[in-house]
Amino acid sequence: MAAILSILQHTSCPQNVVFHFVASASADAPLLGSTIAASFPYLAFEIYPFRDSAVAGLISTSIRSALDCPLNYARSYLADLLPACVRRVVYLDSDLVLVDDIAKLAGIPLAAGRVLAAPEYCNANFTAYFTPTFWSCPSLSGTFAGRNACYFNTGVMVIDLRRWRSGGYTARIEEWMELQKRMRIYELGSLPPFLLVFAGEIEPVDHRWNQHGLGGDNFRGLCRDLHPGPVSLLHWSGKGKPWARLDASRPCPLDALWAPYDLLKPPYSFDS
Repeated sequence: MAAILSILQHTSCPQNVVFHFVASASADAPLLGSTIAASFPYLAFEIYPFRDSAVAGLISTSIRSALDCPLNYARSYLADLLPACVRRVVYLDSDLVLVDDIAKLAGIPLAAGRVLAAPEYCNANFTAYFTPTFWSCPSLSGTFAGRNACYFNTGVMVIDLRRWRSGGYTARIEEWMELQKRMRIYELGSLPPFLLVFAGEIEPVDHRWNQHGLGGDNFRGLCRDLHPGPVSLLHWSGKGKPWARLDASRPCPLDALWAPYDLLKPPYSFDS
């Protein structure tokens, strides 16, 4: 709800924004639809059920149980879930708010051959995203040969679904997940398969479009500050979530930026 409101408030043409919500097939879709419609009566949206069984057999345990939720893997299946007439999407996690016009992000051009665009973080320790088993096997580590592979966060991506479909990228991601079931090559949920397929071959986007990590690390979820530079999108990736910290009356300072957008929660008073 916070993400929706923030998008609508900051875009110049809200009537041009169409939302595609992916929900677990076991979720109460009518309740979800009525909740959204009650808050945003004129919103153009569709809800797509994602069957856990589509990916359950491919999921390996990761460093945090929340990352093992089948819905975390739905981003790999957007090209199958959404109608063929949908040619480009901006994929967004639900733990974020925008403070800029989403049309700017959606309009980022993709060079020939590029399937997705996202902010890259080449200062991150890329080797840490894969196990020693992966790096010690030349046939595996050679995957990144000739690629300037950098970490990118899959919570904010511009995706060309036509190129995705024609390139069979869902199957490519699944191949790495199947290998992971046989030998442990990574620890971090749905992210590493994306890195294996796309790292070094994406369209880079300004970092302002994903100020991520505001939820802290994957273990303790401690409070964090903003990264230096301008901000267009605030992303509470990590263990700590603003709605949970607000409910517990233990918010981090930056959770004050989330609170005004959360229509399902009463106003929260932050101490000065």
